[in-house]
Amino acid sequence: MEKIKLGPQTLLFPMPAVLVGASVNDKPNYMVAAWCSIASHKPPAISVALQKSRYTLTGVKKNETFSINVPSSDLVKKVDYCGLCSGNNKDKSQIFKTFYGKLKTAPLIQECPLNLECKVIHYLDLGSHTLVIGEIAETYIADDCTTDGKPDPQKIDPLIYSPGIRGYYRIGEFVADAFKVGKEYDAD
Repeated sequence: MEKIKLGPQTLLFPMPAVLVGASVNDKPNYMVAAWCSIASHKPPAISVALQKSRYTLTGVKKNETFSINVPSSDLVKKVDYCGLCSGNNKDKSQIFKTFYGKLKTAPLIQECPLNLECKVIHYLDLGSHTLVIGEIAETYIADDCTTDGKPDPQKIDPLIYSPGIRGYYRIGEFVADAFKVGKEYDAD
């Protein structure tokens, strides 16, 4: 396979297009973030990189809580709008139906099939961004997005962002069973 050099870039596939929720000035605010990943199993934790200038980050720091909301692909227009407009200039509190969980200060989006309610456990200054690490206090999933009681990615239909072409995608087809298909590989 021929390779070409692109220089240092923030490419990783897939990138989720999540909505980070925080209460700012006593109102729910949501911003789009693609730099989001699971950080730990025990305690269950997630990380999200937020530009230091983001309005949402002020709410995260004030309340020490935030939410990660996984939108389905049918919410693409609302998601992109939240990425185009800053809470500094637009009130985004009415775009979605908001609910609150056990932490009481992390706004969660009812229309998103999957929500993670988080308590901040660490901030890491990384130049242009602050990496926020949150312990997942609770996970909420729409009951119609499960199969046999487990989250079903096809039913969740998460929105995926492609930084290379600046576009949104859906997840693709099932390829193989994890922790099983590798047993069929013969390294010799």
